[in-house]
Amino acid sequence: MPVDPKEKIAKRVAMELSEGDLVNLGIGLPTLVANYIPKGVHVFFQSENGIIGMGPEPEKGFENKDLTNAGAGFITALPGAMTFDSAFSFAIIRGGHLDVTVLGGLQVDEEGHLANWMIPGKMIPGMGGAMDLVTGAKKVIVAMTHTAKGEPKILKKCTLPLTSVRRVDLIVTELAVIRPTDEGLVLEEIAEETTLEEVLKLTEARLIVSKDLKKF
Repeated sequence: MPVDPKEKIAKRVAMELSEGDLVNLGIGLPTLVANYIPKGVHVFFQSENGIIGMGPEPEKGFENKDLTNAGAGFITALPGAMTFDSAFSFAIIRGGHLDVTVLGGLQVDEEGHLANWMIPGKMIPGMGGAMDLVTGAKKVIVAMTHTAKGEPKILKKCTLPLTSVRRVDLIVTELAVIRPTDEGLVLEEIAEETTLEEVLKLTEARLIVSKDLKKF
């Protein structure tokens, strides 16, 4: 049975979360991470529109129009959850209190810079809270597909506007796990279904292959 690329990414990202982490999940693919938290690990999900203690999507018919995530999707609130206004929410983000943020990406470059917001002239959302999240979170994980319409998304230089000048901490695609460092992009893991040659072929940026390359 073919592996769903987005589920593969979400499962691998979930392995990066630790007990007690305060975690923000970006809209789209990153929201899937909540479905794959390792057994016995308890994390707190925050959404920038104003909640800590965000629960899973409600069953059909039990949606509450006042309970949504930042992407306007319906959510539930776990016991002990807290709601607050945007000012308080962004004080948490900008104040450096988030342990992890998981964001989607349009492009990442050799220096670990992320571009994940609007393409001029297209009807897609703007940057939202991404600039604040990349700058303020203690750990930034980019969860994205390796290519778009067959074209690499991990580039020598981003051609879209940068979300932040900060280097992200980890890039997870359906093919690879890559860690940006001072020396460059270190390829630490490749998917069971792929080969090193394929990953290198589908990546424009130069990759430093780890001596301890693993499969996931």
